[in-house]
Amino acid sequence: MTKVTIRGASSLRGLVEAPSSKAYTHRAVIAASLADGESRIKRPLVCDDTEATVNAVRAYGTKVEEEEAEWIVSGTSSLEMTKDVIDCGESAATMRFVTPITANRSGVTKLTGGESLRKRPMEPLLVALRQLGVVCYSLDGSGRPPLMVHGGGIRGGVASIPGDISSQFISGLLFASPLAKADVEIRVSSTLESRSYVEMTLEVLRDHRVTVRWSPDAGKFLIPNNQCLAPYSRTIPGDYSSAAFLLAAAAVTSSKITVANLEKRTIQGDSAIVEILKEMGADLKVRDECVEVEGARPLEAVQIDARDIPDLAPVCAVLACYAKGRTVIRNAKRLRIKESDRIESLATELNRMAAKITAVENDIVVDGPRKLRGATVDPHGDHRIAMACSVAALGADGETEIYNAGCVSKSYPRFFEDLRSLGGDVIGR
Repeated sequence: MTKVTIRGASSLRGLVEAPSSKAYTHRAVIAASLADGESRIKRPLVCDDTEATVNAVRAYGTKVEEEEAEWIVSGTSSLEMTKDVIDCGESAATMRFVTPITANRSGVTKLTGGESLRKRPMEPLLVALRQLGVVCYSLDGSGRPPLMVHGGGIRGGVASIPGDISSQFISGLLFASPLAKADVEIRVSSTLESRSYVEMTLEVLRDHRVTVRWSPDAGKFLIPNNQCLAPYSRTIPGDYSSAAFLLAAAAVTSSKITVANLEKRTIQGDSAIVEILKEMGADLKVRDECVEVEGARPLEAVQIDARDIPDLAPVCAVLACYAKGRTVIRNAKRLRIKESDRIESLATELNRMAAKITAVENDIVVDGPRKLRGATVDPHGDHRIAMACSVAALGADGETEIYNAGCVSKSYPRFFEDLRSLGGDVIGR
């Protein structure tokens, strides 16, 4: 069990580069794996989740060469399984993207994963696939992994899927449907949340010359069948979801840092952290390829809608602890079905540090500013809870011990190293 100790009252200074986008890396590997030919992925994010995706596509016949700053993916639309069991680790994105793809191969595939992943909901995706003619089910009938998928191809037709549980279900169907036997229509039966992630999937598919006709107002996607994905080489941009923790760390410690490798023009929904920090009173300057932030304490409370930016909710809860007034993070229900129940995890661990956080159904209410103090923290195996509590610890009095801190390798393996490079008093990892 990895333990990290963080001493508070740090002053951060300097420049650090944001890690590459996890979401883009997943999508680049999946699309390239289905393209006939060689695609090059430059500056991929190397972390537990993206390695799970690499291992999964290898299981259906894709060759991936992992070089230092580039992955070379030799894909094929003719799926030949080399393994009948695919272990997706703890990556829900891997499982939700790969499950529909395995329906286009012959034979039966079992998809499983770690303890946390086996608690994540998959039934809406299975229902949609069954509507498209695929035999698939949860092995224990719970709608959660392990899953079984009988191959033979996606028949096509119309599938209905909710948009307010996980946008990854829709992305998975979009990746697999161009290979279906007939056209596929996907109907979104409820409000599409985390819309930017679906837009990211569509962007990647367009680059691989796939046609998808999307009618946002009608909530429909039409994917013509019998399409061939063309190879495409790309450079993965920096990740605002991970950079948010660095930017917030500067804000709560009255520090001044620059985070590079962040494109000013991006469809990443979590770039919203820039406007949130500005609204809270931090001094930010956005350049073409970087964001400069100078903290100001106390910050000011704000109202945040987490419907499209659920991954920002943990770091926003920390910012709210240092903000004057009451911050309410609304529409956060999907945080309950992440790597942990993030609403409960945040309330439990930050309150341990003398925060005042209340969970009101699916909202997070934070009263501030609070004088946080060091404590012993359990991130519940959740990378974003570990990083959020680390940010809180940087502005707190005393020492904070974070157990199982190695869970940050799920998305940001260099997180603690980067904090140290900026002057954070971080011991361990």
